[in-house]
Amino acid sequence: MDLAAGLKGRHVLVTGASGGLGDHFARLCASCGAAVTVAARRKEKLDALVRDLLAAGAPEARAVALDVADPDSVTAAFAALHALPDVVVNNAGIAEGGAAIDVDIATFDRVIDTNLRGVWAMSVTAARAWRDAGRGGVIVNVASILGLRVAGGVGPYTVSKAGVVQMTQALGLEWARYGIRVNALAPGYIGTDINREFFETPPGQAMLKRIPMRRLGRPEDLDGAFLLLAGDASGWMTGATLPVDGGHLVSGL
Repeated sequence: MDLAAGLKGRHVLVTGASGGLGDHFARLCASCGAAVTVAARRKEKLDALVRDLLAAGAPEARAVALDVADPDSVTAAFAALHALPDVVVNNAGIAEGGAAIDVDIATFDRVIDTNLRGVWAMSVTAARAWRDAGRGGVIVNVASILGLRVAGGVGPYTVSKAGVVQMTQALGLEWARYGIRVNALAPGYIGTDINREFFETPPGQAMLKRIPMRRLGRPEDLDGAFLLLAGDASGWMTGATLPVDGGHLVSGL
């Protein structure tokens, strides 16, 4: 089965698309023939991405300013769309941490508002629009293996991602009747510009040794699982969380 074909002609909305995995997923969807709407707070980054997508032959690419932590911004972003998306990719997220005993409530709230409440707001807004239009849709939540297993120093992040995993199950259960599928991708440690320097340090190298495949993941390592969840090949899947982590979750304690 050609997983890429499952996105051809679809309209995909990707949040947190101003960099990292969001940028990667937007480019992947466009390369598969999807019309792509990219959303994030940094509109100038999105405009540059849209130019890249169109230059690379994307059938359609647009940008919309969006802060998922602000419900009014979510409502405005959906109102600004030229058409309902077929697929919503909830990728926007932040990681702030430190020892839990030292994390202030404002930091905790920022992480939860973006990583968890933002996913809820985007998902519910999309689901209501699909229901009212009498059609189904697909939601792909970007969770993390830290929603399934813990690590020190990132307490708010792990709590938020565990919530995304549980939310995926709850919404998948409730919305199946509307033809809306909700699944999650749980990446392991993926090399991006944000963390690449850390993984070159001794602590970073020690972490890599705990991954059975003994290497950092690459964004393209997520492509197969992402295309599966976003397209028709997963037509009988909902409420599932799919880890892609080089075997990290099954490594010894």
